[in-house]
Amino acid sequence: MEIDSLSNGSSTTAAPPPNISAAAAAATTATATTPFTKLTQLTEALKLEHQFLRVPFEHYKKTIRANHRAVEKEVTSVISGVADVDDSDSFSKDDAVNHLTSLVSRLQGLKRKLEEGSRTEHLQVQKCRARFNHLESADAENLSEWNNTRLKRILVDYMLRMSYYDSAEKLAESSNMLDLVDIDVFQEAKKVIDALRNKEVAPALAWCADNKSRLKKSKSKFEFQLRLQEFIELVRAENNLRAITYARKYLAPWGATHMKELQRVMATLAFKSNTECTTYKVLFEPKQWDYLVDQFKQEFCRLYGMTLEPLLNIYLQAGLSALNTPYCYEDDCTKEDPLSQESFRKLALPLPYSKQHHSKLVCYITKELMDTENPPQVLPNGYVYSTKALEEMAKKNNGKITCPRTGLVCNYSDLVKAYIS
Repeated sequence: MEIDSLSNGSSTTAAPPPNISAAAAAATTATATTPFTKLTQLTEALKLEHQFLRVPFEHYKKTIRANHRAVEKEVTSVISGVADVDDSDSFSKDDAVNHLTSLVSRLQGLKRKLEEGSRTEHLQVQKCRARFNHLESADAENLSEWNNTRLKRILVDYMLRMSYYDSAEKLAESSNMLDLVDIDVFQEAKKVIDALRNKEVAPALAWCADNKSRLKKSKSKFEFQLRLQEFIELVRAENNLRAITYARKYLAPWGATHMKELQRVMATLAFKSNTECTTYKVLFEPKQWDYLVDQFKQEFCRLYGMTLEPLLNIYLQAGLSALNTPYCYEDDCTKEDPLSQESFRKLALPLPYSKQHHSKLVCYITKELMDTENPPQVLPNGYVYSTKALEEMAKKNNGKITCPRTGLVCNYSDLVKAYIS
């Protein structure tokens, strides 16, 4: 993703410019045009940074809500305890002193929690500020460096989503960008994912309880699916009485909105885990846990305002959409085409074909378009490169041209101009 600065095509010609003033004007225009091009690239790049700012801000809000709930709970309990002493005549003086002393200890513990929570909030504010500063630091002069950092951020995001936590952390540390990635957020998700893979729902249910209001607002079914799976596990263990009690307590409240699913799951009490009936057999399959893991990842991403797909996939698909043509899937597709590789073909599978009315020639050396202003030239070995690239090479090598793909050396005069019709 590193973007090299583009050299000016009009600054290099086969013969010296006839007018020095014209050459100076061309150089000035090139200097003005290049920053403008970079500024346009930067503007387009910043449009994709919504998640970069949203995630730490959502994490910060979540921490504030958790600290507020903890304070509210403790203060309410302490006030209630003081009121009990005040209203009760059964407390002796010593009992009252002991009771109040215990309440003071609770308040001291609350103070420590508040200090710890304040430090956590401060660190999260620092992370938000670091990301704002990072975006503000981007300009036309350091665009290449900024893009390299962005590429590393995208790679860390991909590693975290694919559960390569150690690799992601090492890359972030070595690049000195821990404040620019969301390792702590994904570590929270890791605990739930690991538990679900071990067929444990308790951490996932605790996560649902912590985010109950937001999950309810988004009409999430994740908690209901967890409850269903816990019920299925009780049926699998042939603990039917406990399963019925569990259903009355945890599944009945969902009956108004999910009656069909509830009826289907309750029927497993009659069919048992060894049933051959496809409708109920699938409920006992191990892949149900994989489904819960995938569903949790989706809910987690929605909660923090993340894209459901890894950023790396999105950026690759954006590029592949311009290359995706029916020819790419034929056996004689050139190996230089990214879509000749199976992994890229899978990414491009859901994408529409690129609408190409005319073929475009792109120089292998400069990666720039070859057209009437920068025409293609043919080497004696049949390879084609742009005039601009070959003129620059000839200038640096006393009129000699070296083919970058075969190593053939020839004179600039041996080239033959190709015409585009």
